[in-house]
Amino acid sequence: MITAQMIKELRERTGAGMLDCKKALTEKEGDMEKAIEYLREKGLAAAAKKAGRIASEGIVESYIHGGGRIGVLVEVNCETDFVAKTPAFRELVKDIAMQIAASRPEYVSKEDVPEEVLEKERQILRNQALNEGKPEKIADKMVEGRIEKYYKDTCLLEQQYIKNPDIAVSQLIMESIAKIGENIKVRRFARYELGEGIEKKQDNFAEEVMAQIKK
Repeated sequence: MITAQMIKELRERTGAGMLDCKKALTEKEGDMEKAIEYLREKGLAAAAKKAGRIASEGIVESYIHGGGRIGVLVEVNCETDFVAKTPAFRELVKDIAMQIAASRPEYVSKEDVPEEVLEKERQILRNQALNEGKPEKIADKMVEGRIEKYYKDTCLLEQQYIKNPDIAVSQLIMESIAKIGENIKVRRFARYELGEGIEKKQDNFAEEVMAQIKK
């Protein structure tokens, strides 16, 4: 049985992500040393160490969908101008731009969510749980679970990757770090939707973006 303590220990020893640590331990039937070897072979342990390095190069990518109905600008940084010009890096940035177009994130990461926004969301979720008839202690526990779902809905790095829902965008980036050999960070983005905020007939642009990706 793979325990949370085992995952924590492997993460501390390798710096790899929790999902990668869990997968490694599962693959190696709980053998810690073999799990470490597995992560090193995959390059994920090294990728986690690179994640602390300064990334000041990169590109600003644009993605326009539906003849100008959705537009995205995203800045993704790497360590060198050389890597910024490689097809692998540019493909990653294009995929991230399409993710933003389809999934409508509001923030890059959990850390970017303003505390006042988070507190307001917690209060709404707590009131929902109380209105469902849940005791206060249970309601408080439910709030934390629902906050995690809120992060997955609104934070780019926490979202399921549209091309492979089995992984989060953060894991996609870690895998790219392992392959490319440099730290990669999404710095900022802007998403525009035609007529946003104007009362009109609602079109499901996100579904259209997904349909285009699957072609």
